[in-house]
Amino acid sequence: MAGKFPIPVVPAGSEGSDSSCEGAESFALMVLGDSMLPEFEERDIVIIEPGGLVKHGSFVLAFVDEEWTMRQLVRDGEGWVLQALNPFYPSQPIASLDCIRGVIIQKAKPGRRKASKSYVD
Repeated sequence: MAGKFPIPVVPAGSEGSDSSCEGAESFALMVLGDSMLPEFEERDIVIIEPGGLVKHGSFVLAFVDEEWTMRQLVRDGEGWVLQALNPFYPSQPIASLDCIRGVIIQKAKPGRRKASKSYVD
């Protein structure tokens, strides 16, 4: 077992968990569901940069209505909308960018190193 380090999985809100994603370090999440198809498939791994540049068209991680969600940020007139890529999911207007907790900077398929894609220049 040399060289292997267990990664503890702790439910959000329990003792020992940090439910905020406001740290300065990038972190990875696994995509669940089909709301961001066709760009992000279920089980894709995404890298989130908490201090990433938030702009029109960015894929973001947001905390809205007591839930975490991954959506595309779209400018809508004077405001902003969190938009799913799958047309079967509704868009969600947001009052400000305060709910954005990070920008997706890369995705990868588990076990397929060459199947990664970057979202930053």
